Amino acid sequence: MEHRNEKIRRLQVGNLKISAGQGQASYPMEKGSFQYREELFSRTDFIVKQETEESAILQDEKENCCGRVCMNREENRLHIHMEFDNPDYNRYWLTFPVEEDEHFYGCGETFSEFDLKGQKVRIWVAEHQNFKRISEKLCKQELYGKTPKEKLPFSEYESYYAQPTFTSSRQYYVHVDGSCFMEFDFSQKGYVTLYMRECCDVEIGFGDSFTEVSALLTERLGRQPQLPDWLYDGMILGIQGGTEAVDHKIQRALDAGAKICGVWCQDWCGCRRTDFGYQVMWNWEWNRELYPGLDEKIPEWKDKGVHFLGYINPFMALEKELYQYASKHGYCVKDKDGKDYLVTITTFPAAMIDFTNPKAYAWYKNVIRQNLIGMGLSGWMADFGEYLPTDCVLYSGENPENMHNQWPALWARMNRETIEECGKLGEVFFFTRAGFTETVKTSTMMWNGDQHVDWSVDDGLLSVIPATLSLAMSGFGLVHSDVGGYTTKENMTRSRELLMRWEEMNAFSTLMRSHEGNQPWRNVQFDDDGELLAQLEKTTKWHVALRSYLKEAVQQEAEHGIPVMLPLFYHYDEEAAYTEDTEYLLGRDILVAPVYEEGKNMRTCYLPQDEWVHLFTGKTYSGGSYEVEAQIGCPPVFIRRDSPWAEELLPLFLK
Repeated sequence: MEHRNEKIRRLQVGNLKISAGQGQASYPMEKGSFQYREELFSRTDFIVKQETEESAILQDEKENCCGRVCMNREENRLHIHMEFDNPDYNRYWLTFPVEEDEHFYGCGETFSEFDLKGQKVRIWVAEHQNFKRISEKLCKQELYGKTPKEKLPFSEYESYYAQPTFTSSRQYYVHVDGSCFMEFDFSQKGYVTLYMRECCDVEIGFGDSFTEVSALLTERLGRQPQLPDWLYDGMILGIQGGTEAVDHKIQRALDAGAKICGVWCQDWCGCRRTDFGYQVMWNWEWNRELYPGLDEKIPEWKDKGVHFLGYINPFMALEKELYQYASKHGYCVKDKDGKDYLVTITTFPAAMIDFTNPKAYAWYKNVIRQNLIGMGLSGWMADFGEYLPTDCVLYSGENPENMHNQWPALWARMNRETIEECGKLGEVFFFTRAGFTETVKTSTMMWNGDQHVDWSVDDGLLSVIPATLSLAMSGFGLVHSDVGGYTTKENMTRSRELLMRWEEMNAFSTLMRSHEGNQPWRNVQFDDDGELLAQLEKTTKWHVALRSYLKEAVQQEAEHGIPVMLPLFYHYDEEAAYTEDTEYLLGRDILVAPVYEEGKNMRTCYLPQDEWVHLFTGKTYSGGSYEVEAQIGCPPVFIRRDSPWAEELLPLFLK
């Protein structure tokens, strides 16, 4: 029987459609979101005159020789290389045939759609939290409150993490080796078109299973290292407000019996209050006024098993000392007048470090080395990376349009190098939200960014499932989200039910970490009452019960590139599995079906053909669709009956 990807395995240059042309683009940016403007001057469709099975000349309609294309084959990979005689070309299209029933996943992180079939996907990192879109959403709040899958057209969404990589349901991946703006068009019947603003090589890798495809892809792009051992010992509580407030909340959680392995204080370096809410002061050193005695508290908390984590990003507050030093030494990205380029973030301007300046790069690494690692931090959120404007001037002289997508990967590399140079990899980690190709091998973990404190599929609780799974199919295997979400705006505030359901979901994920949100005083918090503390105790103990299981899954990612959180089709070749985006596999043997609708105590669960045991009731199900009771405290989570872990895990969860 012919394997499902034989068509791709046998792909020849004669099956390709190739075009080239000229154009001009601009990318006006506002608060990290971009307007995509392009003027196309010309486009020439070439005739592929095949010389051999693997090489051809390209002729225009006048039969002039205008370029060449060749395809190099390895055992499990194809490499497509194009070159053109006209040096003025700066737009390229490569089209190849696919099956009409194929599905496509990846392109980095997509929140509103997992299956990209029928869509056009921009490969351009940007701020996913588009405030114009949030306002439109709030105007339709009655829809979002009642129908969580209500969403805007896919073209209106941007992503923190864009990557020119996708995986097909036919068990192959496609990766474009370039950093320019691209668009992948999956809307054509029987074809996929890759549009690129520079001439890039294309790689196709194929296997006989998705595990083989993941192994090939991550062999090519890199893998994340194993996580510090202490991360499996509980939840990381996101707490703000100063030493006394943090100490009080840690103790409340511990007294309630919750398993806490860390405390994440994003305001360790100070805060500012804006119209948006309570925001970090971007000056990357210990704020002694807000956190008196922090240097003594960090080891004290660590003795209790609670590691301290902080926050940093590539920007600097204009009113603080670090910026003054950086500006004086010429370490900031410049505008065309030679001044520091100031970018507005939510409500205030900030300057960014120029990573192409070797002295600036080394200086910022030293800030991380001394002020974070030297302070005793066990980890941090390495935020942002999406905001490099295309009209700035870089120290290196490189075109910022081509550097824009690379910026978050450079940021992740800086953090990773600093940890490694301090000999702390495996003890200290960081997590990023923005990414591009090189992020796969430089970041130690992703988080899904600033979800809304609601139930919506595009930005709320439900959004983290397609986002996590799309990253998995792009080669990034360690992902988590803020428990409870982050963004509060106008009448969008976190309810106790949302927080409890998010805790249940993240207990069954790679890492469990909470966030108070940008307006903590308007959101329900984990310790607001006894019931919420009891829920925290329960869910953190679930997460700790999975310690050995999760460690093995993370090891599989580090050694073989198998993501920890997986789409159902990864192990089950069933039609329904290829479009399921509200459930996921945690490792090989656990299926998680989170409750994602407000006020619901039942949910429909699709179970692939296998024998499944409900972790909390012990009831056994065969493959199929079932209405499953799902009261708070008893979420629909199943383990394969034949799993080698079933005997160990079931007694820890059964009521």
